[in-house]
Amino acid sequence: MREPIPSICLTLPGGWQHTPSMSLESRHTQRILDDPVTIRALAHPLRIKLHELVGRQGPTTAAQAARQLGVSQALASHHLRQLAKYGFVEPADTTNNRDHPWQVTTTSYSAARTGQDEASAAVDVLDQMVAERGVEHLAAWHRRRDQYDPRWQRNAGVAQSLVYLTVEEFTELHEALDALITPLVERRRLGEDAARPADAQPVNLTFISVPVEPTATGG
Repeated sequence: MREPIPSICLTLPGGWQHTPSMSLESRHTQRILDDPVTIRALAHPLRIKLHELVGRQGPTTAAQAARQLGVSQALASHHLRQLAKYGFVEPADTTNNRDHPWQVTTTSYSAARTGQDEASAAVDVLDQMVAERGVEHLAAWHRRRDQYDPRWQRNAGVAQSLVYLTVEEFTELHEALDALITPLVERRRLGEDAARPADAQPVNLTFISVPVEPTATGG
């Protein structure tokens, strides 16, 4: 069985972030994360995985999440409750009183530095978690890529470039990426299966763009 590729795209300062939601009431909302405690609540490897899973799959119980992620039900339940405490997931409707499924609360959110040291430090932690999750997906892709059409193999992987930009050009680049990706996100929202071609695959996009330290000669 193919390992799920989460479609959550976590954006940190100045970027975009799309988080799938199965809640019709909140599907088109966006949440701004500006509280350091709330940002840190998400910045945990298992919580990021749980949030991805619930977002993609829709209403999910702790037992279901635990089986798919290979952790104990007690651990999955604890971290889902923590996500709920800070507003990332909420109880989903169910006709079975024995089950207690969860769903994500919003379709997108952004976490930006507010100029406060504590907030910036919280975003730094979330940055690191997202980057590490992206590396995990890359490693998982390497293990299973032979299962896919060669055309997927040609386009998947890592592309790296070093360019010299002004701050205005850096902003322009991010805005161009937003303009390219947002229509694709809107075209096929998770949970709207009828709008999705049979051959469409979930694709994780994790972009890392940071200024690097100049060389001794300023290069």
